[in-house]
Amino acid sequence: MSRPLRKLGFLTIGLFDAADPRRGHESTLEIIELGEQLGFDSAWVRHRHLQYGISSPVAVLAAASQRTSRIELGTAVIPLGWENPLRLAEDLATVDLLSGGRLNPGLSVGPPMRWDEVKHALYPDSADVEDFSYGRVQRLLDFVRGEPATGFSGAQGFEVFSDRVQPQSPGLGDRLWYGGASLRSAEWAGKHRMNFLTSSVVKAEGESTDFAEIQLSHIRTFREQHPTGRVSQGLVVIPTDSATPDQRAKYEAYAEKRLPRTKEPQGPARMLFSRDYVGTSAEIAERLHAHQAFREIDEVAFALPFTFDHEDYVQILTDIAERLAPLLGR
Repeated sequence: MSRPLRKLGFLTIGLFDAADPRRGHESTLEIIELGEQLGFDSAWVRHRHLQYGISSPVAVLAAASQRTSRIELGTAVIPLGWENPLRLAEDLATVDLLSGGRLNPGLSVGPPMRWDEVKHALYPDSADVEDFSYGRVQRLLDFVRGEPATGFSGAQGFEVFSDRVQPQSPGLGDRLWYGGASLRSAEWAGKHRMNFLTSSVVKAEGESTDFAEIQLSHIRTFREQHPTGRVSQGLVVIPTDSATPDQRAKYEAYAEKRLPRTKEPQGPARMLFSRDYVGTSAEIAERLHAHQAFREIDEVAFALPFTFDHEDYVQILTDIAERLAPLLGR
């Protein structure tokens, strides 16, 4: 028996044409506005550097905060290897205040993608000593939660200084998420009182190669450490109820092309990918109710496919909100 959904969300990568990047960003903002109108509880944006996707999700969500009034706004995820934790803490708190306390920052650690190609541009003087461990997340947690950043506060001439990152946004420290794909990450996030983002990718660390079984072990490990923490699942879900024949063909071809990577763990890290869920809302609901991990979560951030058109996202979101969500108890 699945838990009824308490929060319904979606995630978008925010693609754009290099020749007209504003249009792509406007499309993302329009999709977030539509999500609020359709009754979604949260909208999440995915972080992409040196690609034709959202490279500055905090800035995009600052704009979204001024176009919406209710929907929660999240990042899934900000890779901290690209960020200075103190500066990011300032930006997150600022946008959280502007949004009225609706920001849900999702984070991850590890070296930046394509590290050898970007390290000299990103950290020309300190690449060899940068810390990409969980300690980088801990620094951000401390700054957001009000721990001292320096040993000085008070007046110096006409300037007044705080020893804490400013602004401070009450409640933001409880709305920080860790995006994890391993047992270690699930345990660490729980111990440090973060929330836990699961996605369509896990590490096959043991003998099992069953995606749902592995993801369920991560959820339970997290909850052992943090029973009241929030868990969100981010599978690719594409209902076809109101899709045109051309859209259905596109969606089915997209899922078929990605299906081989779900058959066995990929690469040295043994990454295992979930299948994409394409079909009518009734068909998708039946498959999700049979998914071991889905049955134990009550929040989702269904991922929109990477390369579809704006009108495709409108159709998918509308079907999720109006047809699929009721079948999932939302």
